[in-house]
Amino acid sequence: MARGVGRVTAAMRPDFSTSHILAGVEARFDESTDFTVGLEEEFQILDPVTLGLVNRYEELVARSAPDFRAHLAGELIASEIEFKTGAHADLDGAARELAYGRIRMIETAGQLGCAIGISGVHPYSVWGDQRIIDTPHYRIVEGELGYIAWTNNTFAIHMHCGIRGADRAVHVATRMRSLLPELLAVSANSPIFMGTDTNLASTRTQTFIKSFPRCGIPDAYDDWNAYASHVALLERVGSIRESTQIWWTVRPHHSFGTLEVRICDGQTEFGDGIALAALTLAAIADLCAQYDDGVRIDHHPRALIEENIWRAQRHGLDGELIDLDRGQARPTRTAVAALIERTAHVHDALGITRWIDRIRDILAHENGAMQQRRVFAESGHDLRALQAHIVDRTGESAREVIRDYFGGTA
Repeated sequence: MARGVGRVTAAMRPDFSTSHILAGVEARFDESTDFTVGLEEEFQILDPVTLGLVNRYEELVARSAPDFRAHLAGELIASEIEFKTGAHADLDGAARELAYGRIRMIETAGQLGCAIGISGVHPYSVWGDQRIIDTPHYRIVEGELGYIAWTNNTFAIHMHCGIRGADRAVHVATRMRSLLPELLAVSANSPIFMGTDTNLASTRTQTFIKSFPRCGIPDAYDDWNAYASHVALLERVGSIRESTQIWWTVRPHHSFGTLEVRICDGQTEFGDGIALAALTLAAIADLCAQYDDGVRIDHHPRALIEENIWRAQRHGLDGELIDLDRGQARPTRTAVAALIERTAHVHDALGITRWIDRIRDILAHENGAMQQRRVFAESGHDLRALQAHIVDRTGESAREVIRDYFGGTA
């Protein structure tokens, strides 16, 4: 399809001027800069002895220096805290800020007498011991969702990628849906939950994505008009009061003019998180290039993408994914390798080749879920020993990246 053919022009668009949620968003995307990067990761706040979750979010924020505090946010429960980088021109800039942010989080928590860890879920802390933080947004969430919110003790890494043009951003978001299972399979890092091996590689996916409304894989929207019509309807009928009540695993972010990818489990190994961000960035850049060249990319049915999400959630890298173009199953590692190959033309230009090489290392060895199961078995199924490993690697892996990739110290 030639670029622009079959899409709704600005003159044909309905009037969304009465929508509070959509106000200024289209212009924000039209003024966005391609392939800027922002990263967010969510941390477990832990008791230093039991390594269980503790409700000390407000104290940790209060203890933080003002410049650091500006990057912190609450994330539903008081035993969780999020660090957000600024917008960077490239992935390395965001990765460097995130690495030092992780180290600073650990140091600040230590001053408060807390430990810090990252994985998709906590292996043994129970949801009934966690408290919802008192903010306007989360008062809305708790008031509407109740039990669903209370039990969502999950931890993720999110990537924001700038995309210029509202139609282009929505089109790419629709095409990215099909690639989310590959990203989830690599990122799976939550096999142990509530004191037991769940037989899932990503229990976080089941706990959050399969429970929250307006979550998981969205419908296909080919342009801004189609997407905005859906959002305006949800607002008009009272389903949402703000755009962040749409928790899709890939979504246009209204405040930043970015595409936000939210499928990945939190990564204990810092370098694995940046490698996942690199592969995500490569996939987005490849889809943008196809859009700009007028290449038509048909979207896949949501039911088939959900089938692949299940396969990735259940088996991680050890299973198979459906090749949605050919209707055949193939090893998940083969599917991820194919995505690497398909996006190879953008790796050098984006400065991400060394991070993509790390994805190849994960395919050859183990991802987070496999590492957790190995450590759990080696410890004689000692839950605290597993969590101690998670805490240790949360800090040490960031220091390794600072030293080995950026030539710094922490």
